[in-house]
Amino acid sequence: MTKEKDSHSLWGGRFSESTDAFVQAFTASVQFDQRMYRQDIQGSIAHATMLGEVGVLTQDEVKQIVSGLESIRDDIEAGRFEWSVELEDVHMNIEAALTQRIGPVGKKLHTGRSRNDQVATDIRLYLRDAIDHIAGELRRLMEALINKAEAEADTIMPGFTHLQTAQPVTFGHHLLAWNEMLRRDYGRLMDCRKRVNVMPLGAAALAGTTFPIDRTITARLLGFDAPAENSLDAVSDRDFAIEFCAFASLLLTHLSRFSEELVLWTSAQFNFIHLPDRFCTGSSIMPQKKNPDVPELVRGKTGRVNGHLISLLTLMKSQPLAYNKDNQEDKEPLFDAVDTVEGCLRAFADMMPAVEPNKAAMREAALRGYSTATDLADYLVRKGMPFRDAHEVVGKSVAYALEQGKDLSELKLEELQQFSDTIGEDVFDVLTLEGSVNARNHFGGTAPAQVREAAQRARQWLISLD
Repeated sequence: MTKEKDSHSLWGGRFSESTDAFVQAFTASVQFDQRMYRQDIQGSIAHATMLGEVGVLTQDEVKQIVSGLESIRDDIEAGRFEWSVELEDVHMNIEAALTQRIGPVGKKLHTGRSRNDQVATDIRLYLRDAIDHIAGELRRLMEALINKAEAEADTIMPGFTHLQTAQPVTFGHHLLAWNEMLRRDYGRLMDCRKRVNVMPLGAAALAGTTFPIDRTITARLLGFDAPAENSLDAVSDRDFAIEFCAFASLLLTHLSRFSEELVLWTSAQFNFIHLPDRFCTGSSIMPQKKNPDVPELVRGKTGRVNGHLISLLTLMKSQPLAYNKDNQEDKEPLFDAVDTVEGCLRAFADMMPAVEPNKAAMREAALRGYSTATDLADYLVRKGMPFRDAHEVVGKSVAYALEQGKDLSELKLEELQQFSDTIGEDVFDVLTLEGSVNARNHFGGTAPAQVREAAQRARQWLISLD
């Protein structure tokens, strides 16, 4: 038998000629799926242990298999393992190495399973590990936002609609708005984890196996909540990977919005915040430049993750049951989505504690945009004026203030009273920036007292996750 035919001895009994060299390389996945080696070995150890408990393998055979797999894992982690494209994927590379090390007993490992349920199990184990790491980075970012929000509960900045100055808010309130987005993302991630944590192993190729396996044993050993109910579904669907990419797209959409604001705020036109040099880069030609490359790149990576979601949706949309080779294309989008999410979250979690607001610039910007105009309208309504009439009075007052080059709070009482004699001396209690934010002292409002309470609630929620 030729060397090429030997490389496929794990499945080549039915074939009379070797696989074309190009086809061999074209269909191989070991270049990228080798990153699942830990999960593959973990699943194989659990499978062998279960086979031993039900009597399909002897305890001595189980011991040999487990020892051999552990030695392979050690060699991979030490960089001593040679991966072979001829052996197609991570599963066959490890199984071939096992047989080479321990002899014919290694060939018994695949009893009662298929690469179909093996790869589905590996992906779920891999994604579960990734989700747990991502959840930790999400919590780290939320903690940074909460701490910063509490510290900046009194820092006034303009709130915007249509990117036009609307009403004064506090910087702390704005940061907690970001935190609420991430909190929903965290919930979506944890919901996804529940559906990831179902075990396909034991479904074999598509119909189960004739061997007396006990899937509950394997599920327990691997930390799954339960075995998958249906063998056809277990090996053929990748909706859990699609769901993760949907989470990733929403998360990156939120981080992209954060990034857009950070990019604007670092500009000379806003000058709202300072980003430390370690999170920025310079220009090769303009020595004065300090570019916010970290948020810009995170903003750009959103399109990349959105593309992975579309790739996986398209991959699955026309597949008949059960497993198809198409599903080899599920890994690279998923792996890259995981890597991208982990990198973006790490960058933000490292960066946000170092963001410092330019309080003077924020305050001056809030004063420029007549952000307390709504407070004046509310004041008139509380005095008995219909809102539409109050709206007109305030509009005329703002137009006058624009002509004078003054903020509403800088106008004299008699200047304001020319538009309505309802206005009294107490109007200046609501026209100041502090008066405006303090007046919104209700649950969910921007008043500093409410921001501090909201930060405490958010911190308690984070603590409850541990």
